[in-house]
Amino acid sequence: MLHQRIRTPLAALVSAAALAGCTGRPGRARFTLEETTIAGIHAALRDGRATCRQIVQGYLDRIEAYDKRGPFLNALVLIHPSALERADELDAARAAGSPPGPMHCVPVIVKDNFETVDLPTTAGSLSLEGFMPGKDAFQVRKLREAGAVILAKSNMAEYAFSPYETVSSILPGYTRNPYALLRVTAGSSGGTAAAVAANFGAVGLGSDTGNSIRGPSSHQSLVGIRSTMGLTSRAGVVPLNMAADIAGPITRTVADAAAVLQVVEGHDPDDPVTEASRDRVHPPYADALDPAGLNGARIGVLRVITDSDTADTAVLDLFERALADVTSAGATVVDPVDIPGFDELRGSSRGGCNQFKFDLNAYLSPFGDRAPVHDLEAIIKSRRFHPSIQLRLQSGQDAELPPEENPACRARDEFRAKLRAAVLEAMADANVDALVYPTWNNRPRLIGDLNTPHGDNNQLFSPSTGFPAMTVPMGYVEDELPAGLQFFGRPWSEFALIKLAYAYEQATRHRRPPASTPPLR
Repeated sequence: MLHQRIRTPLAALVSAAALAGCTGRPGRARFTLEETTIAGIHAALRDGRATCRQIVQGYLDRIEAYDKRGPFLNALVLIHPSALERADELDAARAAGSPPGPMHCVPVIVKDNFETVDLPTTAGSLSLEGFMPGKDAFQVRKLREAGAVILAKSNMAEYAFSPYETVSSILPGYTRNPYALLRVTAGSSGGTAAAVAANFGAVGLGSDTGNSIRGPSSHQSLVGIRSTMGLTSRAGVVPLNMAADIAGPITRTVADAAAVLQVVEGHDPDDPVTEASRDRVHPPYADALDPAGLNGARIGVLRVITDSDTADTAVLDLFERALADVTSAGATVVDPVDIPGFDELRGSSRGGCNQFKFDLNAYLSPFGDRAPVHDLEAIIKSRRFHPSIQLRLQSGQDAELPPEENPACRARDEFRAKLRAAVLEAMADANVDALVYPTWNNRPRLIGDLNTPHGDNNQLFSPSTGFPAMTVPMGYVEDELPAGLQFFGRPWSEFALIKLAYAYEQATRHRRPPASTPPLR
């Protein structure tokens, strides 16, 4: 079975049930698992209010209750069968006096396009069923070395194609939005986002080619960071488009996103794009967590994003309130900031550069017979994929020229260079620290609806420039459906974006857990 339940002795279940309801040592505040943070986990371990085994078991109990039962979120593909053993190892190391790492006993949900040495990696496709790469992706390895518990692999849009929904061939059915069970999670990292939002794990990893960290984070009242191209390694992540692929954190708080990014960033010889970050030095991201971080800042508004005939007025109302909150927190809002020559630039952007086949084949080639399929042609011939992606697979296979020989890819790269220059010019002229816009202009769609406006605002600016962007909760449409506020900045400005986003998060406190997955009793 793809989804493995963890069966435990009664004593362990009693211990886990006590996790949210007892105080531990006399005089200590009780530890509550739901909505806890990395700092909260570490404090509970340090104070003796919980063991790592109890924390991991608490998450496993929630998964058992809510992922394939109850609200049936369908967020997870596979639970790590040795998660509790890993927790025991971490408890023993702490008892022996070993210094804990920055991710000590932090249960992580990993999108199923990240390689894991001890779990299959399928990219959401039956064509890769049972694929054991035999190694960890760079970011997974860094988290393990920092003390994390890899708790589960999450469902995803197959081969990360769709930004609109999370449906794959490896797991029957859609992943459901825990805030509104009939609505989508966005894609392609919707499984990670649904699991983190529902408190199935402490933090998660996703990937973002055009939307897939920020969209699911927005749809589930989470924080997601798409970092500067080159800050984080993609090595060990099944590719969609290496010219735009990024991998990174999906979390419930800005502080946790900063902590995960601190661990997973850095130069990796297996991903040449990270050569750009080899000699870059920045203060610890924890230093950016200043509640007054918006005071004195200048924030520009990208009205070219919000000015859409199909935008949901309720989402735009939330955005206007967010601008008022930013102003109340001491920032100057520059509204609008115009991108010079934007209409002409956007009109010059054309398709025709499809490098999926070349990137995927290059990824699969070194595995030889260890991989169930060797190339995209074999995937198509296998018929082991969701019917909804057939045209995309075939379109990728039909591409004849590799990107370095394709005139359309050269034109794409020229457009991106012009857009980078225009964005930097606009930010300099307006003297702003960051630009903001709604992460999506529309509320999450109903599952199966691919007709109403989607409102995805993520595809152009950050992926095409390679500049960083992060989304934070902006509130709820009709007090139910989450929406996100996106901060977009200059290259290598993650520290500044975290500072601004943290101040907005602390001033507004929009995040709340979904009602569909309440604390266990």
